[in-house]
Amino acid sequence: MSITRIEVGPRMSQAVVHGNTVYLAGQVAAKPEGASVGDQTAQILAQIDALLAKAGTDKTKLLSATIYLADIATFAEMNAKWDGWIVAGATPARATVEAKLAAPAYTVEIAVIAAI
Repeated sequence: MSITRIEVGPRMSQAVVHGNTVYLAGQVAAKPEGASVGDQTAQILAQIDALLAKAGTDKTKLLSATIYLADIATFAEMNAKWDGWIVAGATPARATVEAKLAAPAYTVEIAVIAAI
């Protein structure tokens, strides 16, 4: 079975396709400085849409999502964006945790796995 890597970098690929599954790296906002949790979430969800499209799939085929919040008190703000983006009836298995992220400017990170 082949492996296809999308947006390959020195440390990681942004997405890896193996068989009929695509694995996305944890996505953070491209422009996090001064952006609210909601704004960062919206940026990340747009990035996820773009990467899934490059892999030949979309958010209706999400299998799982892991969401990392720098502050769990922002759970409702993140969910407001998530709930407007996710497709009813196509919700993935999901976990949301509080975690210290790679840089202070990041308030949200989302990793997903989807079918193709």
